[in-house]
Amino acid sequence: MAGNYRDRDNGPLGPPRPSPNGQNICDVMVIDNKAYRIHKIIVHRFKMGDVDDPDLYAAQPMYEWRESEMGKWVMGKAVDTPEWHRHLDPMTYGYQYAIVAKLKDVDYTFWQLKWGSSIDSNN
Repeated sequence: MAGNYRDRDNGPLGPPRPSPNGQNICDVMVIDNKAYRIHKIIVHRFKMGDVDDPDLYAAQPMYEWRESEMGKWVMGKAVDTPEWHRHLDPMTYGYQYAIVAKLKDVDYTFWQLKWGSSIDSNN
């Protein structure tokens, strides 16, 4: 089958895909004998031009994000270590990077209220 869409972050860098009933797709995880809804979301994204070693050049913006207020908060509250993903950007012949984190439902709500609309304002 072409295109494995089992992982929520495959494909274009867009918002989480809605389920058939219109709600965000999320998992459930038991942490300290309590069940939490886990939301896998893009917490930061940026573009990189056409460079020889894009991962090397992307290290600086990733480090700057990690040292920011949002980055420190996400690194402390994420269920697993956040992941970064690189995608080709055919419009600019460069790359798009996204940092994806898994957050518990209460942390997801806080993140949405404080920073939810700011990730697309830096592109």
